[in-house]
Amino acid sequence: MKQILSKLPESGTDFAANDLPPEKEVLQYGMKDRLPVFAAERIVRMDFSLAWQKSEQSFAIWRETARDAFLNSLQTLPPRTSFNPEVIATEERNGYEARKLAFNISADERVAAYLLVPDGAGPFPAILALHDHGAHFTIGKEKVIRPFADEQEKLKDAQAWTAACYDGKFIGDELAARGYVVFATDALFWGDRGRAEGAAYEAQQELGANLLQLGQSWAGVITWDDLRSAEFLQGLPEVLPEKIGCIGLSMGAHRTWNLCAATDIVKVGAAICWLGDTPTLMEAGNNQTRGQSAFSMIHPGLRNLLDYPHVASIACPKPMLFFNGSEDALFPVKGVEASYAILQNVYESQGVSDRLYTRIWPVPHVFNEEMQPEAFAFLDKYLQGKE
Repeated sequence: MKQILSKLPESGTDFAANDLPPEKEVLQYGMKDRLPVFAAERIVRMDFSLAWQKSEQSFAIWRETARDAFLNSLQTLPPRTSFNPEVIATEERNGYEARKLAFNISADERVAAYLLVPDGAGPFPAILALHDHGAHFTIGKEKVIRPFADEQEKLKDAQAWTAACYDGKFIGDELAARGYVVFATDALFWGDRGRAEGAAYEAQQELGANLLQLGQSWAGVITWDDLRSAEFLQGLPEVLPEKIGCIGLSMGAHRTWNLCAATDIVKVGAAICWLGDTPTLMEAGNNQTRGQSAFSMIHPGLRNLLDYPHVASIACPKPMLFFNGSEDALFPVKGVEASYAILQNVYESQGVSDRLYTRIWPVPHVFNEEMQPEAFAFLDKYLQGKE
């Protein structure tokens, strides 16, 4: 603080009127197009000082330092306790068993989850299936794992959602059929962890603000919960603890590379349709400038140190797949390409460029039936040894 104050002018310092350039004339407003009027100037000054490209440290030391900074930005860690899982229901499916569980994700919350376990003798490789945002809150885990037959309302909701975003496929069930244990639970505000008063888009702002008042952040809670889920999955007897991956669309992609940056429990990630850089995502009209859903993906203070692709770079040297869509209005291609270039620079610097796979598909914001086999094959390569 003293260093900051020392840079400020002394009290009473006078500035001549002609010290201000013409474009800095007094304005009648402080915001335009949802952004503060100084946003462009601020973005130019954001030097992301902790990025690998600016580091003079070894990669191992940089990675540890960057990971610590990232974890610190997640705010308060929810109190931990034993998982104490309980199987509530089971359902036989084609080649695997579906289980509905209850477990302690923290000492504050006991939550519902789905677990898919292949038939036969385990243990098996495992996948955390991380659901999307989609401004659709009545379901969460059900977006990636098919609900049980007796959950008709959720099943109808989930079928409509997967038809729109996943070409009708429940990606968790698809992966279970390929021999993976698959786990999914709801992020805070979705599905069984939604609002008692009912789903409401505008209530995101309330949750984001109130968690900050409590010394937490919404994005931080989501990431801590995903980390705890990875720990839970790692400890299951049905799971090969060194063969765990994760996958997700949209916010699920953001969760994927956040989780891969946060922990090495997860060995490989596939992130679909969520990557960009701050200059692009902070352009007027972008969805990130609206607030609301942005609170679920903003870590307080982190942008002073690391941009989005710099955080994703912490995953290196683990295998990572990033897909984006050329027709995705949420993530303009120029920001995606800039982010891919940053990631490629990091992976190349460590001699592991073959472990990074990036591709821009001619699609909007979806994970369609054509994209899925390629992403699944990437996971198979590193978790099942398939070429």
